[in-house]
Amino acid sequence: MAQPLSPDYYKQLEEIQAVDFVIFELVLYLDTHPNDSQAIEQYNHYAAHSLKLKIEFEAKHGPLRFGMPMRNDQRWEWSEAPWPWQV
Repeated sequence: MAQPLSPDYYKQLEEIQAVDFVIFELVLYLDTHPNDSQAIEQYNHYAAHSLKLKIEFEAKHGPLRFGMPMRNDQRWEWSEAPWPWQV
């Protein structure tokens, strides 16, 4: 049986989702306003923040994205539930 997830797991995952939502909205906006330098600046800010949050999450809780190094080179962590989209 899988261990219960900590409240911190959910808090970090929710923050990642919120930041990624902002990024998605900025992408949609920039598709129709490609020369808005302020929006591009915001996009770059949130993209960097999202990457930082994901690196911190993965270091503490395991893989969130494909292509990232595993915390443990002795076992394949993707086979351990739950996956981020299952919570």
